Amino acid sequence: MLPDIGVFGPYTYLVTEVVFGALALALLIATDALRRAARTIVVLYPLAYVWDWYTLEVGVFEIPLRTGVELLWIPIEEHIFMIVVPALVVGIHELVNGPPTD
Repeated sequence: MLPDIGVFGPYTYLVTEVVFGALALALLIATDALRRAARTIVVLYPLAYVWDWYTLEVGVFEIPLRTGVELLWIPIEEHIFMIVVPALVVGIHELVNGPPTD
């Protein structure tokens, strides 16, 4: 059985983003990949934003355990998600594959 993280109430989604964001940051620091991750995030962010806004707008999913704070028509947690996910992917990629060999 999974632990009930809903105990954080409206901060549940934010707490998960902070936890996974900390893991992503640790991986990026350990692999010296902060700059590569930042470039990836900057390039992906506009597409991720449009995708996220659209799916929320048409009702593809609901986010009940969130703060309710919105920025540019989407929850603040979603903005953080759009940073954390690519950062985590780049951090894991760098950990598994090592530094570039160019």
